[in-house]
Amino acid sequence: MRKLFSILFILLLAVVNAHAQNSPEVYRLYDAKGKAISYEKMINELAKEDVVFFGEMHNCPITHWLEYKVLESLYKAHKGNLDVGMEMFEADNQLIIDEYLKGMINVSQFEDECRLWPNYSTDYKPIVDFVDEHHLRLIATNVPRRYANIVKYHGLTYLDSLSAEAKNYMPKLPIPYKTNEQADQAFSLMAMMGKTKNTNPKFLGQSQGLKDATMAWFIAKNLKGPFIHFNGNYHTDANDGIIRYLKIYRPNTRFKTIYSVKQENINKLDSTYLGHGDYYICIPEDMVTTY
Repeated sequence: MRKLFSILFILLLAVVNAHAQNSPEVYRLYDAKGKAISYEKMINELAKEDVVFFGEMHNCPITHWLEYKVLESLYKAHKGNLDVGMEMFEADNQLIIDEYLKGMINVSQFEDECRLWPNYSTDYKPIVDFVDEHHLRLIATNVPRRYANIVKYHGLTYLDSLSAEAKNYMPKLPIPYKTNEQADQAFSLMAMMGKTKNTNPKFLGQSQGLKDATMAWFIAKNLKGPFIHFNGNYHTDANDGIIRYLKIYRPNTRFKTIYSVKQENINKLDSTYLGHGDYYICIPEDMVTTY
């Protein structure tokens, strides 16, 4: 009888394991060492930092859903004392954002005038709605795209010719830009493939540097308490990008980064990603996209 029960137990485990292997998972979380971590533990650790950088894949619905959940969880952890910054909004739209959140203009006026990303309604509106509902501050951290385009074609030195009013939407000049060799190589490859035709790869790097520096500048200026910032993976990869400039504009700021990845098998983090972030959201390669 004992032998029969043992056999039945083994068969039951086999059935459970087979079911688990066949059940699709939408994400798994890993820490900086590539070890699995629970959502609760990650939130508890993130709540100890001054700034949380959430690095996203712009077209991934799971990433965007988790952005909302992390925002919600940190809001609760800090008892409502939380500010929000977003790459998706440009600094010269801060007045429009403030007027909308104060109820001075309606949602249609806000959306018509704010140069929203094409996927705003599906991917970022829930965050803005949460900010609005809970009366949080929303900081537009990115440089106006017209100035990023100027640098893309003319380089950082061209910014000196801008008006004093224009310079209000970026850090104090000159930008403490440092060449990112890896990024320059990638931009050179893009130029060779014709994706950035007639553009100097070095200027492309400087344009990205302006974005990173501006985001860091407005985070530093508005850092009065716990802060969460939403941006593409690239901008905080391996503690570079925004973080490089934040260390200049506000030394000793405590921060942690979330890095989003896609893998065919999410049961283990690919070791090639180690060093890119403090926490990883690992998503199946075949996950649907929003665009």
